[in-house]
Amino acid sequence: MTFLESILALNLLPGIGPIRVRRLIQHFGGAEGVLRAHRNKLTAVSGIGSEIASMIASWEDHVDLQGELASIKSRGLTLLTPEDSAWPPPFHHLPDAPLLLYVWGNVLESDSRSLAVVGSRKTTHYGRDCTHKLSFQLAHMGLTIISGLARGIDTAAHEGALAAEGRTIAVLGSGLGQLYPPENMALAERIADGNGAVVSEFPINTSPTRYTFPQRNRIVAGWCEGILVVECAKRSGALITANLAAEYGKHIFAVPGGIDRPSSEGCNALIRTGAILVTEGSQIIDELPPLAPESRTRAPLHDPDSASGNLRLSENESLVLATLSKEERTMDQIIEDAELEASVVAATLLRLEMRGLAVQLPGSHFVQSS
Repeated sequence: MTFLESILALNLLPGIGPIRVRRLIQHFGGAEGVLRAHRNKLTAVSGIGSEIASMIASWEDHVDLQGELASIKSRGLTLLTPEDSAWPPPFHHLPDAPLLLYVWGNVLESDSRSLAVVGSRKTTHYGRDCTHKLSFQLAHMGLTIISGLARGIDTAAHEGALAAEGRTIAVLGSGLGQLYPPENMALAERIADGNGAVVSEFPINTSPTRYTFPQRNRIVAGWCEGILVVECAKRSGALITANLAAEYGKHIFAVPGGIDRPSSEGCNALIRTGAILVTEGSQIIDELPPLAPESRTRAPLHDPDSASGNLRLSENESLVLATLSKEERTMDQIIEDAELEASVVAATLLRLEMRGLAVQLPGSHFVQSS
């Protein structure tokens, strides 16, 4: 058996976990040695009881290795392991790092320069707007945006990065064959289609449960250089992920919210206990190690020395800009006049705003910049 097949087989075995598997690999000198070991020798390893030892010794009765390999191939997936150059460097130092990752799309070495963006599933317009704007800015500056593909803040984070034509990684709390939430399948396809990857440590057909999401969150917290919390309640999974990232020694950033909003209590509490308050992407960039020049090669969104008429605009940007004037326009009016999808208009308006061609006013009204 190859190393890849051996580590995949161990990952398919239920109820062991990466910490004990790594202990076994170290004891037997490799993943293949673990699978060949006799039951009595397996029980000699700390933390390995007779039940787990019996399962490992008869592993072929418990997993369908060839079936999983066939599914990986038929779905166009790849496996990322610690032997690959694109394996996130922080994982080498985390005892509970995943054994491997199923990858739909491509993970690059440059994705090690990353920021996690997390928050509530039940978010407000304020939360979505802040997330989209900051993720857009950071992805354009060269950071890979990591989030969990969940509803709310996660979705806005991925969409902001895609709108900036930057990179984003979606880490699932399920197998890639049971993508959750199902309504984000189109978003997942956009991510995998050249702008990043959708990844999971779980076997392909693993369904999401209350236990798989906390496991997913440790990957998000462990992968990134820092974590940005945009909107969350006082008790939430996002806050747990942020605290875990702090234990891993990551930078913690938070967007402030209204003191009368329960949806902002978690972020405000983080700021009160030491998280860095941010309102612009550049404030995060300033706290992280400098980005390599090659990761910041995208052209500026707005050159103050250039007249707006000389800027190259995409077809959608031209259509949306044509609907704007000095009079306030609502999002619905712009969507109707431009005859584009709401998500396309939202992303395009943000690009125009970043180029200095549009201004967003309170209440989601827009005008052409002076």
